[in-house]
Amino acid sequence: MKLLTGNRARTGEVIWWAGDRWSPDVGEAVLLEAADGEAVLAREAVAEQVNDLALVDAEAGPDGRPRPCHVRERIRAFGPTVRPDLARPGRDWR
Repeated sequence: MKLLTGNRARTGEVIWWAGDRWSPDVGEAVLLEAADGEAVLAREAVAEQVNDLALVDAEAGPDGRPRPCHVRERIRAFGPTVRPDLARPGRDWR
């Protein structure tokens, strides 16, 4: 499964595809099949509202919410690893 992510063009904020809109909360993201993700990626790239679009490997986390598989995307989703006080509330990157 995949997640579609990027950065909001105006602010640089990390955002995730939530099915019909972009969200800064990875918990709202939808898991996509690779082919579906490619179609959304192509459409959103034309809109030019998001920079650095990428499809990343994902899985369902222990709470059932989507969770990136690789550490880089987990840090982008949940916050820094060395300062838990700066992480997004209620999120654990591990």
